Amino acid sequence: MTVSVEQAKEKLDVLINKQRAVMYKPIQIAEILHHTQLGKLAPDDLRYHLETYRNPSKRWRDVVTTELIGQVSTSSQKYQDNLFEPNAIPPEVLAVLAEENNRCNGVVERYIYQHFRRRQSKILHLSEILDGATPDRFDLSAFLAECVRARGIARSMGKVYEIVVYALFDTLVAHLRVTITLQADPERIELLREFERFARLVLGIDCEHPSVTVPANLYRAGVTDAADRGLDMWTNFGPAIQVKHLNLTEDLAEEICDTIAADRIVIVCKEFEREQIERVCRQLGLSERIQGIITQDDLIAWYDTALRGKFAAELGTDLLKSLLVEFQSEFPFSKTFGDFYTRRGYASMPPADSIFWQVDDD
Repeated sequence: MTVSVEQAKEKLDVLINKQRAVMYKPIQIAEILHHTQLGKLAPDDLRYHLETYRNPSKRWRDVVTTELIGQVSTSSQKYQDNLFEPNAIPPEVLAVLAEENNRCNGVVERYIYQHFRRRQSKILHLSEILDGATPDRFDLSAFLAECVRARGIARSMGKVYEIVVYALFDTLVAHLRVTITLQADPERIELLREFERFARLVLGIDCEHPSVTVPANLYRAGVTDAADRGLDMWTNFGPAIQVKHLNLTEDLAEEICDTIAADRIVIVCKEFEREQIERVCRQLGLSERIQGIITQDDLIAWYDTALRGKFAAELGTDLLKSLLVEFQSEFPFSKTFGDFYTRRGYASMPPADSIFWQVDDD
């Protein structure tokens, strides 16, 4: 199959537009092109010898993302390898991108990193909003609207809502001083004695101290790719929790079934979508696993109460601090991109006769 430069660009643009904030897959493409431009690979290697670069290109990508944002992809190998399938950037398309990149001295690499910089500028803007937020002025509704408008972040709204929910949970659990007591049945003291050392090491109890009380804690699984479909949070007081941000679509039922991995699910949705989502969950037999359905209006009201209500002096600052920390962890901003971009020669690249050429943003 003959692929034109225009068709190759269209495939690359689709890939870029599908990406969340970090853009692991486009960066992997950029690094394959960079190694080809340096002469370490040839376009025909890309076209006919996928195994020569499939796994090495993951390491090249990780080197760059480690430098730029201090993170590497934690997605499954299967998800990462989807990059080279026909619906993404198959070898014949990659080879055409490499030929154009070689012809114009790295213009396609530069094009990809220009998109990365635009995503990063949105992240920086949102991070600055949180960093400058005060309890009396922060507006969760306005912040969520900014996230929706920010390309790259808009595709990660599930993670945004997870962060918003976690920050509130984390703050309330701490200030409610919730504790958990683990206690062995007094009638089973002889069994405890038989396994006392194990119980002491693993459970923190022994025959002299058959119970232990600890603070309740909620944990976020941390930065994950949307394709991993893993748990979002777990607790030391019961259920693992998965936060799902759902919209009413034709594929809603399939999305719920395919992505639920936790024993307790918290669904975040718009108020007008709640009734239908509840109905779909009942039809799928998932009602018992639904911890709760939270609407965006609920979150906004609870944040207003925490930030400006009766206990604002106690909760407000801690809530905003937790929100900022989790946002910056999930959406890191590169402080080294400028040096990287200049070192690669992208900043000084002269205009090229290529459909990939774009003037740098000011």
